[in-house]
Amino acid sequence: MTKTKKTKTKRKSSFPFLLLLTALVGGGGWIWWQKSIAPVTASEQTEDLVFTVESGMAGQQIGEQLAAKGVISSPNAWKVWTKWQQLQDKNGGFKAGTYQVSAKESLPTVANKIWQGQTTKTKFTIPEGWSIKQMATHFESLGFFPADEFIKATETIPYETFSWLPQDIPHLEGFLYPDTYTISSELSQSPQRIIGAMLSNFERVALPFYKKANTDYSLLEWVSLASIVEKESVVAAERTLIAGVFTSRLEQGIRLESDPTVEYGLGIRQTADKPLTFAQVGMPNPYNTYRNFGLPPTAIAAPGIASLKATLNPDQTDYLFFVARYDGTHVFSKTLSEHEAATRKIRRERNARNSQS
Repeated sequence: MTKTKKTKTKRKSSFPFLLLLTALVGGGGWIWWQKSIAPVTASEQTEDLVFTVESGMAGQQIGEQLAAKGVISSPNAWKVWTKWQQLQDKNGGFKAGTYQVSAKESLPTVANKIWQGQTTKTKFTIPEGWSIKQMATHFESLGFFPADEFIKATETIPYETFSWLPQDIPHLEGFLYPDTYTISSELSQSPQRIIGAMLSNFERVALPFYKKANTDYSLLEWVSLASIVEKESVVAAERTLIAGVFTSRLEQGIRLESDPTVEYGLGIRQTADKPLTFAQVGMPNPYNTYRNFGLPPTAIAAPGIASLKATLNPDQTDYLFFVARYDGTHVFSKTLSEHEAATRKIRRERNARNSQS
């Protein structure tokens, strides 16, 4: 039998690197090392720099770019730190992302920040009841991206990621969950990434309530009705009662006659001093619930969890009408004649207050 000669796998040794560290510690190189990793400047006036690490960027390339931008003083010292860190954390590595760095920070501080993936964060808040257009305007004001870019992105429905979304909807109105978000700064430059975060939040917070509910509403109907409740409810204590009024009207085949649906369809916003006109209320529009029976074709805003819950558990009520008092509360009525009387009284009282002021 012929014996097979065994060959040993040659392992890459870290011995030369350890010798280098020993030389640094034991000789004049230690002075060089201390100087190289120190902050480039101690000036408090030095502004922070936004630095982006692209996916796949090598460690040495990161160091060279940081040196070119004046954040660190020595690419060679960066290389030494990187080698040492790789020995300490063999499964680690520099993370892609956007970072806030400064020449006031030491090299190890900057390096650790990128090694650990401590990317910069951006916070934004979307209140309950905002429409896609309001969100778009807000994102533009924050410097994220143009408003029309966000609006256009909401018209592409990501069914491949969120298969639960209703089929054939024209946009994502109602499904972008209102909340306060903290995201990596680089995500703020992408409408699709922000949309994904908001849809994920809806899926996590709102969708479980719908799945557990005993309801005849489709997902789109639920969100659409909740969005109307959201826009009509100013005082939290009235929310389930308002939901009950709309539920009763739907069950009895009565038009919802909700002002916010008219405003949404016409792209306007009424005020106490400039309410909707009869011409506007009578204008044909898919969202005009004064003319059309049932729910509008989509939601008209982003409902919060309270309105979503109220729509699933509305008050049982005989009320079919309500009118705003202009202080956030409403007068509820069972009949049209009661409703019209309440409306006239509120208007008289408001006119009297305005004439005295």
